Amino acid sequence: MNTRRSWLAGFVLAVGTMGHGLPASEAAEPAPNVVYILADDLGYAELGCYGQEKIKTPNIDRLAREGMRFTQHYCGNAVCAPSRCVLMTGKHSGHAYIRNNRKAELPADLVERYGMEFSGQEPIPDAEVTIAEMLKQKGYATAAVGKWGLGHFGTTGDPNKQGVDLFFGYNCQAHAHSYYPGYLWQNGRKVELDNHPPVPGHAKLPAGADPNDPASYAPFKGTDYSPDRMIDAALRFIRENKEGPFFLYVPSTIPHVALHVPDEDLKPYLGKWDETPFVGGGYTPHLTPRAAYAAMISRLDKDVGRIVALLDELGLDENTLVMFSSDNGTTHLDKEVDYEFFESVGPLRGLKGSLYEGGIRVPMIARWTGKIEPGTTTDHASAFCDVMPTIAEVTGTKPPEGIDGISFAPTLLGRPDEQKPHEYLYWEFAGYGGQQVVRMGDWKAVRQNMLRRNNPDPLKIELYDLKHDVGESRDVAAEHPEIVARMRKIMEAEHVPSELFPLPPIDR
Repeated sequence: MNTRRSWLAGFVLAVGTMGHGLPASEAAEPAPNVVYILADDLGYAELGCYGQEKIKTPNIDRLAREGMRFTQHYCGNAVCAPSRCVLMTGKHSGHAYIRNNRKAELPADLVERYGMEFSGQEPIPDAEVTIAEMLKQKGYATAAVGKWGLGHFGTTGDPNKQGVDLFFGYNCQAHAHSYYPGYLWQNGRKVELDNHPPVPGHAKLPAGADPNDPASYAPFKGTDYSPDRMIDAALRFIRENKEGPFFLYVPSTIPHVALHVPDEDLKPYLGKWDETPFVGGGYTPHLTPRAAYAAMISRLDKDVGRIVALLDELGLDENTLVMFSSDNGTTHLDKEVDYEFFESVGPLRGLKGSLYEGGIRVPMIARWTGKIEPGTTTDHASAFCDVMPTIAEVTGTKPPEGIDGISFAPTLLGRPDEQKPHEYLYWEFAGYGGQQVVRMGDWKAVRQNMLRRNNPDPLKIELYDLKHDVGESRDVAAEHPEIVARMRKIMEAEHVPSELFPLPPIDR
């Protein structure tokens, strides 16, 4: 029996009716449903409740008014796949199996069996235990609706082999670059969409096309918008499992480029701002990229509103913990997304791909009617690795051994005196030059460009005081050698070398 299977077998019997760490009065209640909604490349300041003034997000803002807003919550890593790995397995990026986006190399027979056009990312191994798998201890129905990115069907990372009963959406991140694809996946089976032909995720205007003529962009509009299909599947799952308990993971593709959005969603933003057409060459072209980006986020907001409205309609709000966050900061592709115009990360430094604050500090909102005090805000420093133990605590399940997270359930449930803080938070990223970061209290240590050949000191540590310099504009390492020395030891201790994602300067 492998490690994961033996872990599951042991704890299915070991966990009783008393909730793990919850008072008896709470543990005696029915096991709560959990809905976790994950935006894709949504910046820290792109929601109204986080200070956004140009983009309208009334449903998510309402979620914040009815629940708790986190001001110092961090994703798992600076790009999609490794961030989702941290979220689903509870291990920080120095221990997580996936540490960068990387295309999987699959055997030809597997590609042929599934008719794969996109091979997906490196699969997480069988021994990893996901949140969905953990919840099988209590018989949860589980679904992942959206973008998976942790292993294609037939591999060890296949969502159906990782505790997910229903998967619907995109398995491969490259496939997800188009919102008008030819098909989506449902548990290893292709579901055809009414897009003939499919709209590519990457293209540019044909030679001679007028970039100011709306007709030039007609080939980049589709009929069957994939987020509609995915949200419909999520709502259907809730209805079919309303007797509970259920876990619904909704890793949305919005607002990751390409800039694809239905005309009815685009209309409220047309003419609001000066526009420079994006003619493509990276992702697909769009005549009004500012309006399109804002419309995509508002469309995500509408989808969140549909999920929350159904929970309320079915009377599930008092027994459902809803969480909303983003997998990393705003994209760095400035021709497609005008992050300076939208002030997408507020005063923070860095964007997607960076371990500076703008790349990893993300919005986080939690609502649980009757359990979480409405309209509250917390500055508790938390991260994606904490989501697994938090869900374990509120559901009365046992998290796997060896994870790095600390439950923030005491914060959610109004018991801040019981909240255990992190001594420090750690990240590493084997991409964008190689980076390593530690946050300890208000101190943040940063190593960057660790893999650059022309870097004379790949182990150099920058130090920032986030309390007085949240924008990480002033390196104070020379003034605090004792803090730097401590950070260096943490960086050495928390990094476990990976054959798939090496960081040669620190691999031992």
